[in-house]
Amino acid sequence: MPQERIILGIDPGTTVMGYGVIKVEGKSAHLVTLGVLELHKYTDHYLKLQKIFERVVGLVDSYHPDELAIEAPFYGKNVQSMLKLGRAQGVAMAAALSRSVPIFEYAPLKIKQAITGNGRASKEQVAILLKQMLKLKEIPEYLDATDGLAAAYCHFLQNQKLQLTGGVKSWKEFINKNPGRIKK
Repeated sequence: MPQERIILGIDPGTTVMGYGVIKVEGKSAHLVTLGVLELHKYTDHYLKLQKIFERVVGLVDSYHPDELAIEAPFYGKNVQSMLKLGRAQGVAMAAALSRSVPIFEYAPLKIKQAITGNGRASKEQVAILLKQMLKLKEIPEYLDATDGLAAAYCHFLQNQKLQLTGGVKSWKEFINKNPGRIKK
């Protein structure tokens, strides 16, 4: 695992797509940028997908991320909304892949758990903690931006865990390396 790397995080959406970029140096992460792509002004769904593709390619070309962390679609009751969200995610992934950026998907519950310790946390709670952890000047108007940032930070934390525990070849080795994680 390289000591210095850039992670692009994306919260896909067809109304607002959030993104955040962090720079990882050793065991710490620093904010590079965060923002949103507002899509509500476009009525054509295919034009929205084109705009998502163009923005993600632009972000990749500008910041040269080593990895993309993206929020996976969650299961909802509205099938049409899920399909549109899946398309938005797919287009964002295709844009990153067009520049050979590896992709890592995280469920919304996993991202919230990583940031706040609570998988059911609100967008506001995630934003407040990210503001503290990454020393943001202010919480952005659209929390989709901090959701994109949360995906990137979640990926950073996942890699920190892997580095801390180190790879293990068996359960016995894991137990020996992590005695505090075993419940009796």
